[in-house]
Amino acid sequence: MIYAYILIALNILVSSKGFNDYSFFEKYKFNIASVRGGEQIRILSSGFLHVDWAHLLFNMLTFYFFVDVINRILGEWQMAVIYFVSLVVGNLLTLALHKNESNYSAVGASGAVTGILYAAILLQPGMSLNLLFIPIPIPAYLFGICYLLYSIYGMKQRTDNIGHSAHFGGAIGGYAMALFFAPGLIQQNLLMVILLAIPIVILFVMHKTGKL
Repeated sequence: MIYAYILIALNILVSSKGFNDYSFFEKYKFNIASVRGGEQIRILSSGFLHVDWAHLLFNMLTFYFFVDVINRILGEWQMAVIYFVSLVVGNLLTLALHKNESNYSAVGASGAVTGILYAAILLQPGMSLNLLFIPIPIPAYLFGICYLLYSIYGMKQRTDNIGHSAHFGGAIGGYAMALFFAPGLIQQNLLMVILLAIPIVILFVMHKTGKL
């Protein structure tokens, strides 16, 4: 778990700095105009900044709950690769979908954490999740599919302040890297690989047809 603890520590240190230093926060948050202007470091740095302690705590707890699945099945350095790839893919998808919105800004490890979550679900789809707002355990794969479908809805409606595109992009990164590190999943559990790909296919079809 050493890599996981290092990532949590980095999130706490960078976020703490951002909480107390507005100029630091503004310099390293994700912003469309700044990234397109050449400040690509924001694609990475924004993933370690958070709005407040509650935002940070939620992301780190979610990460902690699912990271062990990846560590056990794939390994720690593979987990770290999934984390960073998911973070970058999440922000790249956000950049692609909001490229004409120069003022669009975002922070948080949500893309990376969602990638860890989706990779863990792909690796162990039969596990059950206990959610506060649902009184009975639900299959992890069902939660993953519904969560991404909700993210598509959120991207389309744009009625809240949640970075749905970063979440979705992170899930794509986690899904792709899990298959990269464990290609045997395609033979072992092809049905689950296909089911978890459905929301991703829907997103790209909607984007190509101009419905997103």
